[in-house]
Amino acid sequence: MYPCAIIRWFDRIGDGPNVDTGMWMVHTRNTQGITIIHIDTIYHAAQLIPIYASQQNIDAVSVKPNEAYNKFYSFYVNKFADHHAFEITF
Repeated sequence: MYPCAIIRWFDRIGDGPNVDTGMWMVHTRNTQGITIIHIDTIYHAAQLIPIYASQQNIDAVSVKPNEAYNKFYSFYVNKFADHHAFEITF
């Protein structure tokens, strides 16, 4: 038994948080940006909110929660989710 997680890596968009939302923006890397890592190496999980305006031809109402990371390529990092996330993104 090996406690592990499949991780999709993201790259930061820009040099600072979005001026309108105050949240950092990230986008997915290519398909090689997926890795399997040990659970003990995870510092903190983050809640990602899809950036709807950056996508074309996506009906946001029809996207199921388990499909969001496959349909969208850009996300806000929600620093307002809890106090631990705020410490990391501040």
